[in-house]
Amino acid sequence: MTNRRLGGPTTYHRWLRAPWIAAAVAAILSSAACSPSSDNDSGQPSATVSNVTLTADQRRNIRLFTAVPTKFHKTIDANGVVDFDNDRATSVLAPISGPVTQMFVSPGDIVKKGQPLALVDSPDFAAAVGAYRKAVSAARTTRRLADLDKDLLAHQGVAQREAEQAQTDAVSAESDRDAALQGLASLGVDPRLIRQIRSGRQLSRVASAIRSPIAGTVVEKLVTPGQLLQAGTTPCFTVADLSRVWVMTQVFGSDLDSVGAGDTAQVTVGANTVTGRVENVAAEVDPNTRSVAVRVVVANAAGLLRKQMYVRVEIQSRAENTGLLIPVAAILRDDENLPFVYIAQRDGSYARRHVTLGDRVGDRYDIADGLHRGDRVVADGAIFVQFLQDQ
Repeated sequence: MTNRRLGGPTTYHRWLRAPWIAAAVAAILSSAACSPSSDNDSGQPSATVSNVTLTADQRRNIRLFTAVPTKFHKTIDANGVVDFDNDRATSVLAPISGPVTQMFVSPGDIVKKGQPLALVDSPDFAAAVGAYRKAVSAARTTRRLADLDKDLLAHQGVAQREAEQAQTDAVSAESDRDAALQGLASLGVDPRLIRQIRSGRQLSRVASAIRSPIAGTVVEKLVTPGQLLQAGTTPCFTVADLSRVWVMTQVFGSDLDSVGAGDTAQVTVGANTVTGRVENVAAEVDPNTRSVAVRVVVANAAGLLRKQMYVRVEIQSRAENTGLLIPVAAILRDDENLPFVYIAQRDGSYARRHVTLGDRVGDRYDIADGLHRGDRVVADGAIFVQFLQDQ
């Protein structure tokens, strides 16, 4: 059908021999022979636009970077949330029942171990103090009687059986005294008060103190004066040592193999960056997010990090990798947002080539596909080359 429309075979061959048609065909064949596909064996989309040729003055505006295999340590970027170091933070429960009579601290106050936080008027405390006083007196009396019987036994002034019973009574009374003392210690009684009881001094009405079990900062005050506390159940304060905190983050998929305990981590909040260390990688995957929790320990002597603060985390893996690293400035994006670079050609021109990005390592990218060893990539000035090509 084609030959008939062109006037038969003779007319058809005359049309092919026309000078301008022959020139067009030659140009198409020449373009196919010079296609940049031979420069892109990566399987990535090849550039369909012509190469860029620069003048000598224009070449002074660019810098080439030669791609060679380089060893590097992968960096995993993640978001994190600051939390207390739970090994150095505690919730202070009411040791006794009764109403709060006085408060000594407020959130933000720094306290020492054993420092009073609040006073409680507690009948339980009064009963414990009275029991200890009785136990001290009973132990002192029975021990004196036991020593007296022992002396009388040596002079046959008392029977052996009576002397042994006195010793048994003394030991029993001393055990009761020690148990009562332990009860006071569990209530956080001031050691000075215990010494006063031992010395037999009369005591005025005393209130029990809720004391800090650790040194740190009062981060929560959960009670108010007059509030009725229940022993062992009412949370009163939270005290935490803020000189060290945890940063909790999540790692996904392929990044998990690159993270391990002991890895260094950079924690950034605002314009400030502090160094931490990966302390723990969870043994299970979160079923909701399909991620694995990673705990980073960070020194916080300056108080920069606060609980529930959102931070940026960069974990530097200790595992060593090898890849073709090129500067971030060499990576450009086309109209479909696909990454590409400019490669210097033997004829002095620059060809566009699509690449597959791998991990970012500082100010460089690991190129997973599309780049070969020895390729010279336009690093500085790549955007200038793109501008010339788009004209």
